[in-house]
Amino acid sequence: MGTEKTEYGVDDNSYKAAGELEGLTRLVNDFYDIMDDIPESKRIRDMHPDDLSESRKKLIYFLSGWLGGPRLYRETFGPISIPASHSHLDISHSESDAWILCMQKAVELQPYDEAFKEYLIKQLRVPAERIRMVCNR
Repeated sequence: MGTEKTEYGVDDNSYKAAGELEGLTRLVNDFYDIMDDIPESKRIRDMHPDDLSESRKKLIYFLSGWLGGPRLYRETFGPISIPASHSHLDISHSESDAWILCMQKAVELQPYDEAFKEYLIKQLRVPAERIRMVCNR
């Protein structure tokens, strides 16, 4: 009893493990703060507007639905194709790697279970790679 393992990716387990909307907001704020601070992310930061308010909101809302929580992105902005919405950008391995690096650093700051941290980064590599493949023609 009490030793059940959470199965991430099922129902809203991942959303709950991320701390729901409050936890995702912390994660995304840390992510963009790190993007502003580390030199490895300068190129991807330059792809964003100076004011990151809308970018933060969109990523929080996307992650909410993507992790099995409320589909806030769809409700607010409509349907999304992650690769298509980034297709106007020139994203190679180095930009994709910089994005993942920022996310890894942000995830490390969160009070998540270690197994969820590993799961989340592994899962985030999937859309990051799809974006890279579409954007690096």
